[in-house]
Amino acid sequence: MALTLKKISVACAIATFSLYSGFAQAAPAPLTEPVKLTFAAQEVGTAAYNYASALQAVMIKGLPEGSSINITTSSPGAVGAPIIVNGGKKADIIMSNSAPARWSYETGILGKAPTKNIASLGGGFGHDFVNVMFTQKFVEKTGIKTIEDLVAQKYPVKIVIKKNGSLGELSAEKVFEALGVTFDDIEKWGGVVEKTGGDAIKSGLQDDIYDMTIDHIGAGQSNTTELCLTHDMYDVQLADSTLQKLVDMGYDYVEVAPNTWKGQETAIKSVGSQQEVLVSTSMDESVAYALTKAIIENKDELSQAVSAMKYFAPQTAGTKAITGVDLHPGAAAYYNEKGLPSK
Repeated sequence: MALTLKKISVACAIATFSLYSGFAQAAPAPLTEPVKLTFAAQEVGTAAYNYASALQAVMIKGLPEGSSINITTSSPGAVGAPIIVNGGKKADIIMSNSAPARWSYETGILGKAPTKNIASLGGGFGHDFVNVMFTQKFVEKTGIKTIEDLVAQKYPVKIVIKKNGSLGELSAEKVFEALGVTFDDIEKWGGVVEKTGGDAIKSGLQDDIYDMTIDHIGAGQSNTTELCLTHDMYDVQLADSTLQKLVDMGYDYVEVAPNTWKGQETAIKSVGSQQEVLVSTSMDESVAYALTKAIIENKDELSQAVSAMKYFAPQTAGTKAITGVDLHPGAAAYYNEKGLPSK
């Protein structure tokens, strides 16, 4: 009799656990009252603003009548974005990139404490990549064609990159970190690391003041397109081992199609960190569910609004490799409901 009761108890426990698990993964209660949200982006004309505008247009469809999503231009960019949305006090939603989100969550970024109160609704908006270029004049002068050779030789290279706080600058730092060196090391070799704006980077390379640049951009980026049309540049292929180290850091593999830049006849294997939607962990689960549902179910509208959004893929949008941080529980509920990966 005791054995029978034990079996019954175990069966009840299993049934209770299964019932609880089912409720845990169920969709939150539908929203019934209007919701007012702020969506932080960068200034008008930036990729982040264009993404935010397209997302706002579909998100609002998932909210009750009378709701609003106000876009502000208060975002400092992808690197500082997790700090702004952390805890939800400065913004409810923000555009960021997966790698900075991961670094900010795990160890902190820009000298700030880790942002433990951030979560994602999904990522993979765009097709940006780490772009490494030498001037052709530098290659002909030195015979150096890879960044791995440059580091091995400790060559006093003159590098120009974007300013601190940009993902371009941080990506350049990460490329050299993958090779075990820092900007300080390069300067000790007699090299130069100049940080400036996009126009100055372009003109400095055109005039052969600098030997190389590293950036995080997408096809069609205007300064790089113009640079390659007006000056002979050499597209650098990173070694597989270097790429893998960058993936381990939080980037994901990206292929740069042939003829993305003038003179680039073959595909380049690279890595990138794509745009994603970050929110605070304090966001109501019903709101996060509704926003995520609206994003996934209006994928075609997003791709029509911004061409780079055609790369958005619901099958991978909720995975940790794409988001860098955990999904918001409300977002995870929608992915699970649709049988989409959420880890």
